[in-house]
Amino acid sequence: MDKVQMVNDREAARFLGLAPQTLRNWRTNRRGPKYVRLGGRIVYRLADLNEFLNRGVIDPATEAGER
Repeated sequence: MDKVQMVNDREAARFLGLAPQTLRNWRTNRRGPKYVRLGGRIVYRLADLNEFLNRGVIDPATEAGER
C-alpha cells in the first residue's frame, strides 16, 4: 500500500500561497480543499491540494471559444 503524503495547515497554506488563517476560515465556511481530522489535528493530503488547484485552472484557449 502506498503511503499517503500529508501536511499540516501551515504547510498546506504555504503550498497554496495562502495565509494559514485563510484555510481556517475556509474550513469554517465549508470552502477550500478537502481535509482530514486526525484527533485534534487537521491535515491535508497533497493529492487533495493538487486536486483543489486543478479545479481552478483556466485554459485561455478554451475560454476564448466560449464567448
